[in-house]
Amino acid sequence: MNTTPSMANPPTALAPEGLRQRLASLPRDTRDTLFLLAVIAWVLLPQIAHTPWWTSAFAASLLLWRGQLAWRASPLPGRMLLAGLLLVAIAATWATHRTLVGRDAGVTLVVLLLALKTLELRARRDAMVVFFLGFFALLSNLFYSQSPLTALAMVAGLIGLLTALVNAHMTAGKPPLAQALRTAALLALWGAPVMLALFAFFPRMAPLWGVPSDDLAGRSGLSENMRVGEVASLALDDSVALRLRFFIAGPPQDEKAPPGGAATTRSGERGVSFLTSGGAVPPASALYFRGPVLTHFDGRTWQANPVAAAMEPPQLRVSGEPLRYEMLIEPSKRRWLTLLDAASETPQLPEGASVGRARMAGELQWLTQRPITDVLRVNAQSHTQFQYGPREPTRELQRYLQLPAEGSPGSNPRTRAMGQQLLAALDDPGDTRALVQKVLERLRSGGYVYTLEPGAVDALNTADDFWFDSKQGFCEHIASAFAVLMRSMGVPARIVTGYQGGDRNTVDGYWTVRNSDAHAWAEVWIAGQGWTRVDPTGAVAPARVGQFQRLQAPRGTIANAMGNLVATGTLQKLRAFWEAANNRWNQWVINYTQSRQLNLLQSLGLQSPNWTDLLRLLGASLGALALLWLLWARMTRPRPDAWNQLLGEARARMQRSGIPVGPATSARTLARLAQARWAPVHAPLCQALGRWLLDMEKLRYAPRPHPASAPGFSTELIQLRRRWRQLRAMPWPPAAAAPRQRI
Repeated sequence: MNTTPSMANPPTALAPEGLRQRLASLPRDTRDTLFLLAVIAWVLLPQIAHTPWWTSAFAASLLLWRGQLAWRASPLPGRMLLAGLLLVAIAATWATHRTLVGRDAGVTLVVLLLALKTLELRARRDAMVVFFLGFFALLSNLFYSQSPLTALAMVAGLIGLLTALVNAHMTAGKPPLAQALRTAALLALWGAPVMLALFAFFPRMAPLWGVPSDDLAGRSGLSENMRVGEVASLALDDSVALRLRFFIAGPPQDEKAPPGGAATTRSGERGVSFLTSGGAVPPASALYFRGPVLTHFDGRTWQANPVAAAMEPPQLRVSGEPLRYEMLIEPSKRRWLTLLDAASETPQLPEGASVGRARMAGELQWLTQRPITDVLRVNAQSHTQFQYGPREPTRELQRYLQLPAEGSPGSNPRTRAMGQQLLAALDDPGDTRALVQKVLERLRSGGYVYTLEPGAVDALNTADDFWFDSKQGFCEHIASAFAVLMRSMGVPARIVTGYQGGDRNTVDGYWTVRNSDAHAWAEVWIAGQGWTRVDPTGAVAPARVGQFQRLQAPRGTIANAMGNLVATGTLQKLRAFWEAANNRWNQWVINYTQSRQLNLLQSLGLQSPNWTDLLRLLGASLGALALLWLLWARMTRPRPDAWNQLLGEARARMQRSGIPVGPATSARTLARLAQARWAPVHAPLCQALGRWLLDMEKLRYAPRPHPASAPGFSTELIQLRRRWRQLRAMPWPPAAAAPRQRI
């Protein structure tokens, strides 16, 4: 690529024949620069969602400015102006991130430096710097997203950068960009097997893109606190929070399942089969995925116990057969493992996972050592029938009776009074089960409504507002009002947040739990039993809990338009296929850990594979690929012309006999030299050699449609080769016998 703007043929005004003809008539310098700027814009486009707004605006302005200079063939800005822009970029980055290192600040600087470097695009050396900065900026997209769409966008950017790089090395003339594109695509195709071998067999110590985030704000909507009535309407996030599939011990897939049994697929564990449908999946009302437990209430906000993570895990008493499952948890930037309630044994995490180990906290919640910043695969088992916590009253239970003091803001006096009335109406005020049923019956018959738009809520007495005024809300309103009422009656209560329900993908059999399935329920302590789950939302809206029926957020204009153009069933099928493909991508690409590498080696026949086996297999794979490439190169290399090869043998033999000839000496000239040098003494050789050389010339240059492909060409050449072998058998004069002449 010649990146110096040419002033000899500056672009003129847009011709009437249109923009396409105008682009085709551009000088090569202008065309190549505009193409490179378009590729850079594509590479930087995904960063708009992850960098500050001013970064995208600044980079876009620089690229547009550089494109205008190339279009008009104007001179590039001076070094003083570029130095000033660089200082502005660094200062703005520091002002935004308060640092120049780290993921976010580093990516911001890379974006700005790449855009600034295009204003120095004067020579091939500058172009090489732009190329390598472009490759680095392309790679930085993986810091934020490893989705299939991001991967496809990166492949397109990679091909674009390779095309520009190949074009930069095609210095002669004005080769079409399509030619450089074909070469770049071929290079990428040649490199793909090496990339696959490195991906599959290079030893992995941890997930490749498990880079801790600078901002640990969660995406899932679950939090360590819950502020009741903070918003007047709830916008549902329909993105995926986790996926799971259940499995049971049993025969592998190649053994026929019994009639009426669940269809299964083979897993990576001996004697274990994954369920894709059927009987072992628990009912919808039992699918509770446990997240943060909220215990402290100040009248408006529920907060988690700050010391719960350091507390000893409670005694868990389980019954029945456990549910075994594999779960893929999307990055939440939190430490919570939202397992199916309740997990009795330590879940199995991938070896070398960036989150560290998992342990149970004091409120039956599983935590990792570090936040979940990439897709995490977990194998666990849970019991849907369980009891935990103390069976007899303890001092620790007093914290779960805490309420704001009477008369203080948030004390909810009407709720307290209702609690006393309920206690007075019972024959046995100490019967907690009867109290719970009484409250649930009030929720069923009191005209309460489950809605995503409860409207404004009394900021001081949220429970009073729900029980007596609005009588509507979503799960957090209902669970909070229930827990406040139970505490006012002397029953220890708390709120558990997490997910409830899910949808089964009919394509791959995985159950998908979305962020819109986030839920809040209550736990009350019952003497002789311990902590017991109570979901008051199920009393208000049974379909929300028992039948996987969710309230839907209002659809936007685009969603409504798509719904009018495409049938709902078709959209659901497309969504199922996309999520199944995305799930496979997460499992086999993003979550391809060392344990999966070793499982692959086991499937290849190795009994106890380790990292040295991976290195051996990697070396063997790369060696085999190199050998195949050499064989292919040898098979496809241009073959020498048989006629030239035969004439070359004649030149070499005559030179050894004392006639100085060159590699371009023609057949007729060779015949004349032989006649001049050898005719008096070696007349038979001279005459036979002369006739042979003239026949060679005739074969090559005599008029015929296609000399090299005519039907008789090969046959005549074979005859001439046979005659040449006869000539070589004749006596030739030695080199010393011939007088040396300079031709």
